[in-house]
Amino acid sequence: MELAVYNREGKETKKVKLNGDIFGIEPNDHAIYLDVKQYGANNRSGTHKAKERSEVAGSTRKIKKQKGTGTARAGSIKSPVFRGGGTIFGPRPRSYGFKLNKKLKVLARKSALTYKARENQITLVEDLKFDAPKTKDYLAFIEALKLGNQKPLLVLPEMDNMVSLSSRNCQGHKVVAASELCTYDILKHTSLIISESALPVIENTLNRFNNKS
Repeated sequence: MELAVYNREGKETKKVKLNGDIFGIEPNDHAIYLDVKQYGANNRSGTHKAKERSEVAGSTRKIKKQKGTGTARAGSIKSPVFRGGGTIFGPRPRSYGFKLNKKLKVLARKSALTYKARENQITLVEDLKFDAPKTKDYLAFIEALKLGNQKPLLVLPEMDNMVSLSSRNCQGHKVVAASELCTYDILKHTSLIISESALPVIENTLNRFNNKS
């Protein structure tokens, strides 16, 4: 697949052929599901906590005599059967993260990129540099690409603070380094803007596992 490369003014300068091993594979939906699921799980704080009977504030005095009341025995006001008592098997702080093989995560990213390529949601641009962090310049660049009504993900060869700060005030927009590109971000954003010099970084990042036995 060949895509045009555009400059900051939105004018086509040349064409570049995309690597079929990354942008033209047979997508694996289950790999995408697992990778996105892991992304969400790793971002859960897992700080939920309920007090058990040993942690609830209250007297330890036996609240009534053992026998002769006609009701069940009760030894503590902090018992879970009483209102205000501790919680039985309540939530505890935990990590929701789980492990995925690196090759599966690579397959998921390639599958997501293939879907974007099939749906014509990838735009290639020349290397982008801003002299100062200006939202106006960034929005002019997006408008020149005719992506003003979308929420694009801009992929650079390496993180550029000027570009990142320029896009920070634009809701739904995101700038990432090519080496940090993840399946969730690819699918979340409606269009993908890839810097021309970021393509080799993406290829090296995703193909380095194929050379290992």
